[in-house]
Parts: sequence; structure tokens; C-alpha cells
Amino acid sequence: MSRQIRVRGQVQKLPAAEGQAYFSQRPAGSRLSAAVSCQSHPVASRQVLEAAIEALKQQHPDGNVACPEAWGGYLLKPQRFEFWQGRPSRLHDRFSYQLQDDGSWIMQRLQP
Repeated sequence: MSRQIRVRGQVQKLPAAEGQAYFSQRPAGSRLSAAVSCQSHPVASRQVLEAAIEALKQQHPDGNVACPEAWGGYLLKPQRFEFWQGRPSRLHDRFSYQLQDDGSWIMQRLQP
């Protein structure tokens, strides 16, 4: 699709209670997947993950599993967005939106 979006801003970790509240609202499949995954660690195969989810489903058929300790959320307070649309000619379209002190946004076209 030759599209990218870049966002810059301040990020802060959400308090554990807010992360847990969000976790509990996610679909059952998402909660189960998060509970069995050691995110970004190597795994022997997809079948290993699917077997772990099936085992957890047997223990928690309703999908109500505890929020993993390592699971959490972050809040991004964006200050700048950049949208990029590639073109075969390399004369790409780029636009930035920059947050101003008064809370408004300024949009600018950028050169490729």
C-alpha cells in the first residue's frame, strides 16, 4: 500500500488498575492469547501456542483469565503526526500535523 504513519509525543505507562480494567473488556480470545504469550520470546511452533490456548480454555471456558502481570497499557499524548503515501515516481505525498500551544493543529505539506 506504500503508506506510513509516524506519531511523536509523550508516552506514559497506565496505572495497573486501568490496564486491568481495559484487559477485562477485551474479547475472550484476546485475553486468552495474552495470558499464554510471553511476548517477543521465541516459540518452537504455532502449534505450541495453540495447544497452550486450548489448555487454558479448558481451565477457563468463559475466557475470564487474570490479567498477566507483564501486561499493561500506555497512553500516548501525540504532539506530531506524519502521513506518508508513496508513489512510483518517488514524488511521495507527505503531510504533518503539529500540535500548537493553544491545542489547535497546524497541517503542512512536506517535500518527499
